[in-house]
Amino acid sequence: MPVIRVFAKNNVIMAKRVAVILSGCGVYDGTEIHEASAVLVHLSRAGAKVQMFAPDADQMHVVNHCEGKPTEEKRNILQESARIARGEVSDLAKLDVSAFDAAIIPGGFGVAKNLSDWAVKNKDCTVLPLLEKTIKDFHKAGKPLGMCCISPVLAAKILPGCELTVGQDKECDKWPYAQTAGAVKQMGCKHVNKDVEEAHVDVKNKLVTTCAFMCNAPIHKVFDGVGVMVKETLKLA
Repeated sequence: MPVIRVFAKNNVIMAKRVAVILSGCGVYDGTEIHEASAVLVHLSRAGAKVQMFAPDADQMHVVNHCEGKPTEEKRNILQESARIARGEVSDLAKLDVSAFDAAIIPGGFGVAKNLSDWAVKNKDCTVLPLLEKTIKDFHKAGKPLGMCCISPVLAAKILPGCELTVGQDKECDKWPYAQTAGAVKQMGCKHVNKDVEEAHVDVKNKLVTTCAFMCNAPIHKVFDGVGVMVKETLKLA
């Protein structure tokens, strides 16, 4: 039977409050849907109270997911994220860090295109100022951050010297994005090799990361790895 993680305040049992930050809807131009779903399932199973957020801004571009090619469309990140959130999503500008115990950011190219410009500038990227402030505020408050897939690069940019994983650092068929680990190291952070079903916990920075679809793995293994990330993030909350 799953354990519901709660804490007591004035003898009242309260669920952990987690902000989940989305970047659109769809792996190539937004949030990776399976990762977001896995995060939400594991948080639900743990009895956490979840609120989802996304920037109210245009996506970098819109990708036809059948062809993998950009289109001429324009879409709004918040409106697209509402597809995953079943309409229950708020503007990131309204996120009050004091109201939450932790934050989790699923991956997908939206992280590298909408929440930052990593897709264009790699290690020389900048992070969306509103999100950068949010991450710094959670960190300053000593509240944990969970990140999976490509989203750990946000921490690499914002939290100097942090430890994280994006999987493995040697490229092969199983690990097609292993060069990301090299970029993280060049940014002055410590990369820790982990398999898809594992997560790395940077206790000092209260940062929990897992590789998710940075690995060519069966979806159930990605789901399990995200579960470890969620569990460890809640432990630190």
